[in-house]
Amino acid sequence: MSWFSSRFRPVGSPPRSLLALGALCLAGLNAPGLRAESYDLASALQAVEGANFDVLLSQESIFQAQESARNSRANLLPNVTFDATQRRSRSASFGSTVTRSGVNSRFDMGLNGRLDLLDAQNIASYQAAKLGVSVAELDAETTRESVRAAVASVYLQHLRNLARLDLIDANISRADALLDLAVRQRDAGVATQIDVTRAQAQVAIAQQARLQQETELQSSELRFKRLLSLEADAPVALSPFSLRVSEADPAAGSAETVALEQRTDLARAERLLDQSDLEVRAAKFNRLPTLSLTGNYGRAAEEAFDGNDAQVWSTGISLSVPVFDGLRTGSLTRLALSRRRANQLRHDDLADAIAAEVRLAVQNTRSRRAQIQVAQTSLALAEDELRLAQIRFEQGAADNREMVEAQNRLAIASDNLLEATYQYNLSRVELALATGDVRGILDEAVQ
Repeated sequence: MSWFSSRFRPVGSPPRSLLALGALCLAGLNAPGLRAESYDLASALQAVEGANFDVLLSQESIFQAQESARNSRANLLPNVTFDATQRRSRSASFGSTVTRSGVNSRFDMGLNGRLDLLDAQNIASYQAAKLGVSVAELDAETTRESVRAAVASVYLQHLRNLARLDLIDANISRADALLDLAVRQRDAGVATQIDVTRAQAQVAIAQQARLQQETELQSSELRFKRLLSLEADAPVALSPFSLRVSEADPAAGSAETVALEQRTDLARAERLLDQSDLEVRAAKFNRLPTLSLTGNYGRAAEEAFDGNDAQVWSTGISLSVPVFDGLRTGSLTRLALSRRRANQLRHDDLADAIAAEVRLAVQNTRSRRAQIQVAQTSLALAEDELRLAQIRFEQGAADNREMVEAQNRLAIASDNLLEATYQYNLSRVELALATGDVRGILDEAVQ
């Protein structure tokens, strides 16, 4: 079902183009002469990648995690420095008299290197840092999914507001037609002045509703621009979009299974558990020995660059075995285990929350689909009621109170159908977010 079918255009109202109305409303407050940038829902979801503030911020978090991993990897690579030192010294000895030596001078320059051949703690720390990159990537994808859902919701809301403005214009047309009919009936002696007054009041109420709806329309437009980091006065135009009303009830069990497989926030929680395991291992590795290779090579002379230098070098291997570290390793291990238990609790709680979220989203979809059917029946009855009330008023069998009430009920029924369809589409977005694939709603669009 499409929001934009003629079903929402009441009997007797003049035809309107929703796209032309949307372009007028969207460009109403924009600078003249600027070409409106068009978006369909697919392009709006794609634009999130390079424009939304939260998405761009999450990408910076990935970059930071990558650099942190490179920093941890540096502990596994050779550390080489170039050093140059000029030293001058003079010593003295003390006895019955003070004896001073001559001034000694020495210049050294060369390369000094160190490589940790075996350091289990550094290895585990690097592995944990690499998992941190994966966590940041999943976190960024979770942010993108959330923003996509927000964009889809605001997109649908703005289309709903456009369609509602069309309905209000139809209400105004009906009220104007009623006023014309009341004036003719009064002039013909069939109706009285109060019928004209009622019709005038009906026109005023509809015009007031239109003014309020224009504010709602601008509000949803600005929210859409904010999500895509567009200028507030930049003209945009949105293409129509509506989802098919599925006759089959989505299975909560299968949707829950899909969600547990696709949700990036749950995958992120699992990566955090893996990272916690590595942190526990790294803390325990403090008890293991470390093996390092050191060496230097260079030149030595009495004075810098005096041409009388000699080659010097040294190499060595060192083994360090922890004996007592002030109980530091035990404390770090217990701390890492506590963090691991906390992450396990968060993971389990998130899995339960996802299951509940999916089941509620499925129930909302079923309920809102049923509401569309009820709203369609109510609209058909309201249209028939207005037709009969108009016949009675034209024949002088009743005043126009029945017609005014019928017009009001038709306006409410039309808006209820519009709102029910919007709420159904919104529930599909919520279900797509709950199962972890907001872009999947694009495959369910009405062609």
